[in-house]
Amino acid sequence: MFASITRRGLAGAAVAMMTAFSAFAQTPSGEPIKIGFGMSLTGPLAANGKSALLAMKIWEDDVNAKGGLLGRPVKLVYYDDQSSPASVPGIYTKLIDVDKVDLVMGGYATNMIAPAMPLMMQKNMTYIGLYGLGVNSEFNYDRYFVMMPTGPDPKKALSKGFFDLAMKQDPKPTTVAIVAADAEFSKNAADGARANAKEAGLKIVYDRSYPPSTTDYAPIVRAIQAANPDILFIGSYPLDSVGLVRAINEIGLKAKMIGGSMVGLQATTFKTQLGPLLNGIIMYDFWQPTPQLSTPESLEMIKKYQARAGAEGVDPLGYYMAPYGYAYIELLGKAVEGTKSLDQGKIADYIRNNNHKLIVGDVKFGKNGEWAEERVVHVQFQNIKGNDLDQFRDVSKQVVVAPPAYESGKLIYPYEKAKQ
Repeated sequence: MFASITRRGLAGAAVAMMTAFSAFAQTPSGEPIKIGFGMSLTGPLAANGKSALLAMKIWEDDVNAKGGLLGRPVKLVYYDDQSSPASVPGIYTKLIDVDKVDLVMGGYATNMIAPAMPLMMQKNMTYIGLYGLGVNSEFNYDRYFVMMPTGPDPKKALSKGFFDLAMKQDPKPTTVAIVAADAEFSKNAADGARANAKEAGLKIVYDRSYPPSTTDYAPIVRAIQAANPDILFIGSYPLDSVGLVRAINEIGLKAKMIGGSMVGLQATTFKTQLGPLLNGIIMYDFWQPTPQLSTPESLEMIKKYQARAGAEGVDPLGYYMAPYGYAYIELLGKAVEGTKSLDQGKIADYIRNNNHKLIVGDVKFGKNGEWAEERVVHVQFQNIKGNDLDQFRDVSKQVVVAPPAYESGKLIYPYEKAKQ
């Protein structure tokens, strides 16, 4: 009996020692690998920027719990870019020259990613942006990559599903109005919309831009109403999107389809603000918790995100930003481990030449650091009642209506019917 107890005791001690050794072996040590970036934590882009940052913090915790990168801990070094493009070059100069970060990431959104490109090229840094539309179409920088599923023709991809839906209706629309903010993202989106409208044989009866400082959208909507388009494409940033939705409802715009590239409407804070005013609006999106768009890894990450969202004061659902906010820094981490190096050129080559299994699925990069294959979806807000948050947790109120392979429901057409 004594011998049996002793054997059990020794076995237990051995297991405990092995567990302790394993934990010790996985504990990262030495100087941290510093990853620097700017992020919109205040200003108009803050709702999405703060959501992305939480996802990146979750990645940081996950990686350090598994031993870090190259056996060293990872540390995020970031500054608030205040949703202001003018602040971006100074932030990245400080990160590289003063903070001496090992690696950099782009911030969130086209207007925040583009201003750092000249510096990235000068310093030969690998640079991964989050949701940048066509940023590299003029720079052609071979160390730039974007975590955004708009594929090899990003400007057109963001609105292709919108126009494809329109041309499937009976009778087919014949005219379109295009309105966009006078800012880089919105201008790129409008360029793509014009190309898609031309291919569809639609006549453009209104095509205007407005200053980003605009606060009164009623005159814009009245001018669109006077043009009497069958469909309305909008390229807007968060506060514009909210203002335009309110003006469209107040004036009673009669177009048969309304929406397009309206940034901000994916964020829960704006969904709950607008509530039923959103019904009928169609917008692009990248991720929803549907079987067609999610992976087990992305759903697990969303659970972690939502458990921390309240304390962090961020979007409580995180569907739009969190999966891709995690994936774009996950990509960098995989490239570091894949090359066993912090060399910028080796990391860029690795990203460019390999298929990457990320929480958003398999990703391969092509020309100008864009995704080799497009994976944009369009959703329509349907049957929203009141302003409570819980109705937005599943996909019944934000229905994926295009492309067919990702559908979770059918389009309600025309807009007037969908509003009811």
